[in-house]
Amino acid sequence: MRGVNWLGDAVMSTPALLRLRARFPYAQIALLTPAKLAELWLQHPAVDAVLPFIPGEPPWRIGRRLRPHHFEVGLVFPNSPRSALELWFARIPVRIGYRRPWRNWWLTHPVPPRAEEVKMRKRTTAEISRLLAAPVVDGHPGGADVPRAGADASPVAASLLSPAHHVHLYLELGRTLGARPDPLPPLLRLSAAEQSAAPSVLERFGVTRDVTSATRWLGLNPGAEYGPAKRWPAERFIAVAKAVQGRIDCRWLVFGGASDRPLAEAIVLAVPGAVNLAGRTSLRELLQLLSVCRLLLTNDTGPAHVAAALGVPVVALFGSTAPELTAPGLPGDPRHRILRAPPPCAPCFRRECPVDLRCLRSLEPADVTRTVLETQVAVG
Repeated sequence: MRGVNWLGDAVMSTPALLRLRARFPYAQIALLTPAKLAELWLQHPAVDAVLPFIPGEPPWRIGRRLRPHHFEVGLVFPNSPRSALELWFARIPVRIGYRRPWRNWWLTHPVPPRAEEVKMRKRTTAEISRLLAAPVVDGHPGGADVPRAGADASPVAASLLSPAHHVHLYLELGRTLGARPDPLPPLLRLSAAEQSAAPSVLERFGVTRDVTSATRWLGLNPGAEYGPAKRWPAERFIAVAKAVQGRIDCRWLVFGGASDRPLAEAIVLAVPGAVNLAGRTSLRELLQLLSVCRLLLTNDTGPAHVAAALGVPVVALFGSTAPELTAPGLPGDPRHRILRAPPPCAPCFRRECPVDLRCLRSLEPADVTRTVLETQVAVG
């Protein structure tokens, strides 16, 4: 299998891998994956071997490394020409992937796009201006090209049953090999030793063992690698974290990448007892520390998908992107809550907002606080 390149997408591909394992219980399933994601697949029941590659490694070199394995079938999850070319260089006799420009020659079985597929097309500034000026009819602006959940009129949409969700993209590729296409919840696993070692990981960040065992931990992920159009303002995260602490006895673990360190530090300075983990954990440690959280409050990010796949309830804030396509967890899972208040221009799929970020600024801290507290009551 040629795995995808981003953390959230990788998690969304796990149901397809599980279905393939069920279809071929005795097959050797190897996953070709970017090195940055290699740790994600440790302990995964659908993967026998992980074959990492480094950024910039030429496709011909990757293919040459794969040849000695004598793979019979290659399933290409990404849509890029490069990913198909890697398996062509590997001389894998059967190569299956979605039909896309500039790569169909490298596939033996190019699969037509799904009828339900929705492309994440970036809106132009002119289009955004037109949509904001257009009248809204029955809650929808003219020209919207992304399916909408029935709860659009509310900032909270708890159940999203969209057939366009990316989980289905990978499942449909698996169906070409006879695997069942009906969805499963995304799944990641920690070993028993990793689970028991989570308090020790926290100790490395200055949290004493007695505090670790006696504390209700909540997770907070205020960044988003894609860009600022996916980031709820930091002062609002701070307001919610402090308001929740005023209602329940808890402490916050603040997650993020290396670029999120200043943002996380500002939150930690404002929220009593919060712990800054941004850019300080390995991918495997991220899984361990997310697993101790009773909930994760987050933007639309990779860690949101990781938490959901570990069984941690997620409250996710969506602005420039579409939860019908990339909401964490299995679409419709009531453990997870999706908050959105989309203006006519959303989803725009842009990295930076050309207007006033109204999609995220329309989400009020009071609504987010209430949803976090309701989710905590639901999970006990």
